[in-house]
Amino acid sequence: MGTSQGLEGVKRLPIMISLMIGAFFSILNETLLNIAFPQLVIELNVSASTLQWLATGYMLVVGVLVPASALLVQWFTTRQMFLGALLLFTIGTLVCGAAPQFAFLLIGRLLQAAGTGLMLPILMNTILVLYSPEQRGSAMGSIGLVIMFAPAIGPTLSGLILESLSWRWLFFLVLPFAVFALVFAFIYLKNVSQPTKPKVDWLSIILSTIGFGGIVYGFSSSGEGHGGWSNPQVYGTVIVGAVSLLLFVIRQLRLTEPLMDLRAFKFSMFTQTAILLIIMMMTLFSTMSLLPFLLQGALGLTVFASGLLMLPGSLLNGLISPLTGKLFDKFGPRTLVIPGTAFLVVIMWFFTRVSVTTSTMAILALHICLMVSISMIMMPAQTNGLNQLPPRYYPHGTAILNTLQQVAGAIGVAFFISVMASGQRKFLQHSPDPSSPAQMTEAMVVGVHNAFMIGFGFAILAFILALFTKRTQAPQE
Repeated sequence: MGTSQGLEGVKRLPIMISLMIGAFFSILNETLLNIAFPQLVIELNVSASTLQWLATGYMLVVGVLVPASALLVQWFTTRQMFLGALLLFTIGTLVCGAAPQFAFLLIGRLLQAAGTGLMLPILMNTILVLYSPEQRGSAMGSIGLVIMFAPAIGPTLSGLILESLSWRWLFFLVLPFAVFALVFAFIYLKNVSQPTKPKVDWLSIILSTIGFGGIVYGFSSSGEGHGGWSNPQVYGTVIVGAVSLLLFVIRQLRLTEPLMDLRAFKFSMFTQTAILLIIMMMTLFSTMSLLPFLLQGALGLTVFASGLLMLPGSLLNGLISPLTGKLFDKFGPRTLVIPGTAFLVVIMWFFTRVSVTTSTMAILALHICLMVSISMIMMPAQTNGLNQLPPRYYPHGTAILNTLQQVAGAIGVAFFISVMASGQRKFLQHSPDPSSPAQMTEAMVVGVHNAFMIGFGFAILAFILALFTKRTQAPQE
């Protein structure tokens, strides 16, 4: 993998703009469709559990492709990889928009996911190659703006589109932007890496696909009903995934040219970052998946109103990411990560006190504070961890962190929703009148409280971990 040598004449801005436009629309699509599910159940005449594959399948493909990206980044140039990923995404968007039935819509979604799964690692890898460690905070902050901003506006934007247009417009309106991103990248995107074409180890690819795919699928489908964790299909796929993952790890440590070089974990700050990011993704997803239940199920808000309520915090998170990036370059990670995690502990404690009488303004304020604290932690911690790696580990480091985030996200959603559902069930079992709306609302609040208590525990763990953060110096080997 080539590094910054010979890149003095390269104009970084057009490259960054090309990457950010492409990434924005592919990430936007992750959250754009979910709000249309009730409409799609009727129009496509499929059950909700079948339709769930549009979300589960998307996460599955991204979770499976990201580990392989470490190899692909070394086999193809930045330009080939990015244009290929964008082309896949654009074709997928067209297939989705024109889909005559569910099967075609699913194929389109999986093509979109393949494009998205390849795009994120290219994005981070390019930053590591183009920018020196002293400038990476600001560059990563700009990426943070895209990564947080796009999924934040997804539900609100699709709510607006669906008010007056059919679900197909969720894809048709994205299509011209995807084509524009493709043309822009074709004109302005230059290569920043030299392919080294390492040996392809097919057994590693198979083990990583079964491993990450099994775990993401198992956890994602555990929240769909059908008996949850008592369903052999759920725990079976998780066990198969875990065994494959263990074999994958053993094989990677024995190979001289591994698919995903796990020796990156020898670097202490990188390892700390990986653990911190898993905890942060679990906390983030606990809130993102629990709040809609609380807002719609307990406080009686509409889907569009709850999407609107969560918008300011998510927008602010994206907008201040470049600022936290600049602060990281100037003051280092401790100034941001330690106060950020302390702030997170306080906010999560307040979330455990939320009840039916809590005003929507209070929830809005809490959500804004939560998203600010997350922007103080996520990108600075990630940049600091990657900065410690030698250049040859860049593709592996970005692939490891992106994979862990995808897996932690899938596990987080399933885990917290199952905690909430179990709390609801227990409450209603001891309720004098389980069918009364007031008792059902109370059960929802109890379930959400239980889940937030675990989120609070995760936040304390993140704070303890943050205390050991040190500014890293990148080795130049």
